[in-house]
Amino acid sequence: MNKEERIKVLQDIIKIKSVNDNESEVADYFAELFRKHGIESEKVKYSKGRESLVATYKKGDGKVLGISGHEDVVEAGDESEWKYPPFSAEIDGDKLYGRGSTDMKSGLAALAIAMIEIKEENTDINGTLKFMATVGEEVGELGAEQLTKEGYADDLDGLIIGEPTGPALIYTHKGSMNYTIVSRGKSAHSSMPKKGINSIANMNEFVTRANAEMQEVTDKYKNDVLGETAHAITIINGGDQVNSIPAVTTLQGNIRTIPEFDNGRVKALLQSIVDDLNKREGFNLELIVDYDIYPVESKADSELIKAIQAVSKEELPVTGISPTTDAAAFTKAENEFDVVIYGPGVEDLPHQVDEYVLVEDYLGMVDGYKAVFGEYLE
Repeated sequence: MNKEERIKVLQDIIKIKSVNDNESEVADYFAELFRKHGIESEKVKYSKGRESLVATYKKGDGKVLGISGHEDVVEAGDESEWKYPPFSAEIDGDKLYGRGSTDMKSGLAALAIAMIEIKEENTDINGTLKFMATVGEEVGELGAEQLTKEGYADDLDGLIIGEPTGPALIYTHKGSMNYTIVSRGKSAHSSMPKKGINSIANMNEFVTRANAEMQEVTDKYKNDVLGETAHAITIINGGDQVNSIPAVTTLQGNIRTIPEFDNGRVKALLQSIVDDLNKREGFNLELIVDYDIYPVESKADSELIKAIQAVSKEELPVTGISPTTDAAAFTKAENEFDVVIYGPGVEDLPHQVDEYVLVEDYLGMVDGYKAVFGEYLE
């Protein structure tokens, strides 16, 4: 593809409003693009209007390199605050504006185009490129989890996820866990509190214990790259009116986890607090885990990272990040494989007003990916 064709692909998919839904239109677009270039693809239905896409190009019997990005984007918010309409894909100078331009349709497009050009140019590779465009990354890594459960990651030797990383190679990131605590009491008139059970008061006991014990975890366990766990109670709702003892109170919290104290250990800790408090008279607490994404930990000196460094113009930093990615779902596959998160975009712009990608960054990443594919699948 020439420069203009590469840019048009990105503009076309940014114009698709795949806001936490409607990913099928993105899958359809890439399926047709691959068909035009003689590459077979398969749509994987998640639900109505939501389809992931898997496409493969094989030349030789060598390693299998997965290349992946998500099709969905987050809400654009108040569109009047944007310099250009968020789904217009306007170019101003070297900036291509639009929701998803950085997170992460530029990475998704660059990976697809790089695979197409590897085929069109008959590049001398020995192996397979497996393109996987996923649904629902922004709301729980839904597509990546489905593809992993259905075996699409079982044959991978390496995986590149094209999230925006700036000039860095990301091989590890924290996990994330959202949880809910429900405290059930008994309603009564506030003038006769002993006839009721105050669910807020009981919840307060949980808050005190959870904050203290999670702080101990934060203080004790460290990861050299990712740092420490982070625990935050973010939502509390309870009571119906000011002169009634509250019968039900709910709490929600988020924890960013590290391999040294992962999600399983966090859940066990929270459950032990709940179980201990429920031994007291009048306590009826329940723990519900709403979102459970484990930390990702690959090798900083993997063959895939070595391949990227070998073709880069300069040595790239190798590090970790706190946000989660589809890598957390894909690494639940039966086999172990190299993982790196590496893509175009401005790393502090995801989910922001006036999100953009630098056109030259995007175009350069297409060429960079092609070089990596050739080096890794030599």
